[in-house]
Amino acid sequence: MKATQLLTTASIGAMLLGMSAAAYSDNWRYAHEEYEGDVQDVFAVAFKEHIEENSDHSVQIYRFGELGESDDIMEQTQNGILQFVNQSPGFTGALIPSAQIFFIPYLLPTDEETVLEFFEESKAINEMFPELYAEHGLELLKMYPEGEMVVTADEPITSPEDFDNKKIRTMTNPLLAETYSAFGATPTPLPWGEVYGGLQTGIIDGQENPIFWIESGGLYEVSPHLIFTGHGWFTTAMMANQDFFEGLSEEDQQLVREAADVAYDHTIEHIQGLSEESLDKIMEACDECSVTRLDEEQIQTFRERAPQVEEEFLEMTGETGRELLEQFKADLEAVTENGENG
Repeated sequence: MKATQLLTTASIGAMLLGMSAAAYSDNWRYAHEEYEGDVQDVFAVAFKEHIEENSDHSVQIYRFGELGESDDIMEQTQNGILQFVNQSPGFTGALIPSAQIFFIPYLLPTDEETVLEFFEESKAINEMFPELYAEHGLELLKMYPEGEMVVTADEPITSPEDFDNKKIRTMTNPLLAETYSAFGATPTPLPWGEVYGGLQTGIIDGQENPIFWIESGGLYEVSPHLIFTGHGWFTTAMMANQDFFEGLSEEDQQLVREAADVAYDHTIEHIQGLSEESLDKIMEACDECSVTRLDEEQIQTFRERAPQVEEEFLEMTGETGRELLEQFKADLEAVTENGENG
């Protein structure tokens, strides 16, 4: 009987040990909105490598389309099916209206060095946004820029008048639609999966994206005229399901934060020079493509229309949006002053 008891005790001990080991070597699921090798994928792979090199956990990455569109992967994260998600405020804006602040045109400068310093130093980015995301069950780990926004269209555009009657695809984001209305275009919300076909068939006349994504997605093939309007940067955010994150041990929480920091540094290094490289690839591959860089006078005609978008943002977001916008502007001013003093 003692032998049986010992055996049973040993079996239970082994089972508990196995359960314990399983509990500490999980497979975490992480989805993002882009293709293999694109900026969000570079971040995800760096995050995965750090986790796997420094723990027994593994990270499974799901790229665009593997689990649906952007809205789908956000829903799956909120429901706990995914542990991590990378989603741009362009889509998160419906859930977190204040995230649409990135779509106020001419709020962010186009100078890369200034933008990168802003993301590093900004109180709005690093203190206020995590609180806003937490209200929706999301642990915001990093916000980071991917590249300057570039418009592509069926012909060159140099003024708001040129946008007249142009159907410009926007993400499903009310403020982005307001931006293109202000610019003189007809905003046409479409999920990403329909953009190439929409441009090809003339359902839409143009769209906006960072240049690497225009190259990666082949958009220049069906929308060959690239216009640098200087109106903003594409921003994205990497976050975790909050219940999942809070349920981790302190050690694993620290590991996840470290992995996000490492991935951020790696990605920021990756995007420097990426726009120029992507544009060179486009021009090499496309004989009919053209590049229009608006001069200061031309930009001013668009910039004059930005205040109505800002006003719409404040109407959509109330006091929360007002406080965020004030902090955003203060942070930008501090970074700009630092640059001038430096």
